[in-house]
Amino acid sequence: MSSVLEERKKTSVREILGRSDYAIISSLVEPGTKVLDLGCGDGELLAWLVENKGVEARGIEINRARVQKAIARGVTVFQGDIDEGLADIPDQSFDYVILSQTLQETRHPLRVLQEMLRVGRHAIVTFPNFGHWSVRLSHLFSGRAPRTRLFPYEWYDSPNIHFLTVKDFEDLARAQGWTIERRIFLAGHHMGRFLANLMAETAVFMLRR
Repeated sequence: MSSVLEERKKTSVREILGRSDYAIISSLVEPGTKVLDLGCGDGELLAWLVENKGVEARGIEINRARVQKAIARGVTVFQGDIDEGLADIPDQSFDYVILSQTLQETRHPLRVLQEMLRVGRHAIVTFPNFGHWSVRLSHLFSGRAPRTRLFPYEWYDSPNIHFLTVKDFEDLARAQGWTIERRIFLAGHHMGRFLANLMAETAVFMLRR
């Protein structure tokens, strides 16, 4: 019994700021490094990394109100559209470039990923896995655009415009010649590798060129 409990502790993931993927990201980012967060929202994660990891933080966010909130937190955030590229940022300017739960909302995901790996030594990408069993069943039995706990939107107001799975992302990384340094799969608050494309709700990848 004790060995089972120990194994559960190892696979259980704590939350940071109410999100398990943030906890994973924080574990991947080394202290004192330079971090760029794309689509950083109100800067909550960046502010946490500054306070707890001592990072040098920058963010890019398209929503003006969120930019103002991030600045009020004391985080350096610029208003910009990451789909337009990061041309003003020199190569390898950052140790880590983060894109959390935003890839599926971008118009040009491949371009965004390429730019992340141009300006950063490591890219940390998290996204919802549209291959999860609940999404498959919802589509199969309803005959409609899937609506689940993870994806509660109606088709006409969903921010998601690209529907990728774990396998899709890994195939892209392989085709582009990127190195996957870490792959972490979450189902609720638990990590697992078994049938990740079917069982994972959220995928976290760390890449380098």
